[in-house]
Amino acid sequence: MNVVRTDIEGLVIIEPRLFQDQRGYFFESFSEREFASKVAPVEFVQDNESKSTYGVLRGLHFQKPPYAQAKLVRVVKGRVMDVAVDLRKGSPTYGMHAAVELSEDNHRQLFIPRGFAHGFCVLSEEVIFQYKCDNYYAPESEGAIRWDDSDLGIEWGIPAEDVVLSDKDRNHPGFKELEDVFFF
Repeated sequence: MNVVRTDIEGLVIIEPRLFQDQRGYFFESFSEREFASKVAPVEFVQDNESKSTYGVLRGLHFQKPPYAQAKLVRVVKGRVMDVAVDLRKGSPTYGMHAAVELSEDNHRQLFIPRGFAHGFCVLSEEVIFQYKCDNYYAPESEGAIRWDDSDLGIEWGIPAEDVVLSDKDRNHPGFKELEDVFFF
């Protein structure tokens, strides 16, 4: 696998080695040994999958300590704009974000360490999105930021009027309203 470092420490794009022939393709989507040596020694404990349609925006979510989660995310079908926001107070990139297109065609994955908010917006007609987590979900530890917070200035890849949100995601606080819970 090829590891592409972003401008935000710890946040990396992973490009697998793809083997293609007349039958189709094959790639190793995860190897604990290679991941630990090239990215980070993380023990994933839960895999999740969601299916969404064009315009659905899920995020920007995070889990507060002690239930914070690192995630390894990827698209099985379709395309998304995937976004991670650095919430680690004291980090030189605190409040900055990275946006990466993940698709069934580019097979890219994004590793999001603990201390980040995460979300994605569906760019294709339909998407199947998978992610690994290194900690179990704890509803009492949920946190989130408004998807359209003007201080973050995230470009989601579709017009704002096309965004489809859950009732819950419609009412999150802005970035500046967050209580600091992660420290660099």
